[in-house]
Amino acid sequence: MTSTHDAGQVRPAGERRTLPVPEGLDGMRLDQAVSRLLGLSRTTAAALVEAGDVLVDGAARPKSDRVTAGSWLEVVLPAPAAPPTVIAETVPGLRVIYADDDIVVVDKPVGVAAHPSPGWTGPTVIGGLAALGHTIATSGAAERQGVVHRLDVGTTGVMAVAKSERAYSLLKRAFKLREVEKRYHAVVQGHLDPLRGTVDAPIDRHPTHDYRWAVMASGKPSITHYDTLEAFPAASLLDVRLETGRTHQIRVHLSTLRHPCVGDLTYGADPTLATRLGLSRQWLHARELAFAHPGTGEPVRFVSDYPDDLAHALRILRD
Repeated sequence: MTSTHDAGQVRPAGERRTLPVPEGLDGMRLDQAVSRLLGLSRTTAAALVEAGDVLVDGAARPKSDRVTAGSWLEVVLPAPAAPPTVIAETVPGLRVIYADDDIVVVDKPVGVAAHPSPGWTGPTVIGGLAALGHTIATSGAAERQGVVHRLDVGTTGVMAVAKSERAYSLLKRAFKLREVEKRYHAVVQGHLDPLRGTVDAPIDRHPTHDYRWAVMASGKPSITHYDTLEAFPAASLLDVRLETGRTHQIRVHLSTLRHPCVGDLTYGADPTLATRLGLSRQWLHARELAFAHPGTGEPVRFVSDYPDDLAHALRILRD
């Protein structure tokens, strides 16, 4: 099956789907309706409409057109992308804190992803470990073998990776059962009231902004505990403990409290304050990780010091 586009170009196409517009989507924009019906991002849905891969009752329509219940949509889904592969490459700043036959624990620098993913061309923890000669467990998807938890690209700190299959299985189970202690330090705008508390609010993808998440009734349960360690005139240093591990959880929950992480422009932080502190990313650091060692069963705890950019910003706040 092929799909023809402008300038006589022909490209391989993926699966063709034909389905009616349900009553609940009546009057919705075409790109948004396609996104909702097929579980695609709004950006991907809009691109399909603009490429002519979406027909409404047999005709192409602009992405801003409103759909009518009962109309038939024909959508040619994009061909599946090739899975990303692990490339062994030296990652500056990636430091191994601890390693044995079961696990390797690293101090992840900023600008490094946990593992390869579609659209990411930068360095990864898994690629860096491969360059250092560490053999990782083969369990899990090919591009993220051995990864039992992740940190955002812009978040630094301690991260564990499984080397043995047994370690992968036990650590994945420990994270799922909330038997792993994950502590972060965050500098947020303003002062929280109360100074110590818990945010229990479900998180899901943001309904209109790709790459963002939000507190949504449709989301997965998400629980964040925080405690104020130090207060400054314009900000506070928090100790944050996670019960769950949703994408962007700390950033979303603190933003919902109207106290976003300093420097986190994605979630509403003040760019002027970020500039004054010399920050180009959120002040958020994975400070401690503690769990039962999958090989010995003994409790282990790993701690990561603040990287230079976060330490510099903290000094300015304290002056």
